[in-house]
Amino acid sequence: MGISGFLKSLGAGIFTLISVIVVVSAIIYLAPVDPSRLSFGQRSDQKTIDSKKREMGLDQSLSVQLGLYLLDLSPVYIGNKQFLVQRYHKSSYAFIGSDIGFGFKWPYLRISYMTGRNVSEMLLERIPQTLILAISAFGFASLFGIILGILSAVSRGSLFDQLIILFSSVGISVPSYLSAVFFAILFGFVLAPFTGLNLQGSLFEYDDLGNPVTRWQNLILPALALGLRPIAVVTQLTRSSLLDVMGMDYIRTAKAKGLPWQKILFGHALQNAMNPVVTSLTGWFASLIAGAYFVEKVFNYRGVGDLTITALLNYDIPVILGALLLICCFFIIVNLLTDQLYRLIDVRSKQSS
Repeated sequence: MGISGFLKSLGAGIFTLISVIVVVSAIIYLAPVDPSRLSFGQRSDQKTIDSKKREMGLDQSLSVQLGLYLLDLSPVYIGNKQFLVQRYHKSSYAFIGSDIGFGFKWPYLRISYMTGRNVSEMLLERIPQTLILAISAFGFASLFGIILGILSAVSRGSLFDQLIILFSSVGISVPSYLSAVFFAILFGFVLAPFTGLNLQGSLFEYDDLGNPVTRWQNLILPALALGLRPIAVVTQLTRSSLLDVMGMDYIRTAKAKGLPWQKILFGHALQNAMNPVVTSLTGWFASLIAGAYFVEKVFNYRGVGDLTITALLNYDIPVILGALLLICCFFIIVNLLTDQLYRLIDVRSKQSS
């Protein structure tokens, strides 16, 4: 039952991924923008433009372009042997007859229009910075969100509870890019002499001599800005879930037996109250990757988000689609893991009850 459910979720995820690629690719390729003209400028002659279009594959119909892109992404290839060798020459393949080839390959994300580099290499350079940022924001939101939610539920109706509710309400309503601008100006500019933080900067940079350096202080403000909304959501969800559990019959029974409130809270109530919180946290972790886009741009944090926005401004189609594919895959993987984790927690909660 568990395996069949996992396979159904995996199949749905793959179908969603293909659907997203087809729809977004169609929108991008049908947009009234000519990437070949952007590569050379507005004064280029038509012959040069047409030659660049053929090189980019933009002279073909939309259906052919979409088909070729899905073929590039597929790990399996069956088709013309000559085309296979020319396009995927670094892949392992075998021949079936004289004209038909069969091969296995890594997904090919093509070459950037603007830089001429392999899109996979460009994304691999940026993924670590974005993942570190998302994990930092996730850890910050998980720790403080759960703590504030527990404190708010325990002190229900007090002034402290009202302040936490006010903070979480404001945090939910503020977009990540707005909090990023606020933190950058306040802590990275106005209070910079006291905080020692930079207005902008990336995690991995180069010093004046060209040597790579890691500047961990540049991670603080982006992580705070990115984690503000999740911490507000987790706080309210933890408070609400814990209050619901504290009102159940088995909690009243435990109180009637005279058990210490610490044991009731951490040994019984909190364990069952964590189910919706864990689901929310895992969902937010996937959202943090997408939410990092504008936060990275505000702080000039050179991750996948900064790369994608730059590609959008330059209409660099392979980079745009590659980044989209990466985010979609990440969402699918996180959702699959979330389903399995929720089932595991739910089974353990039923067994402990």
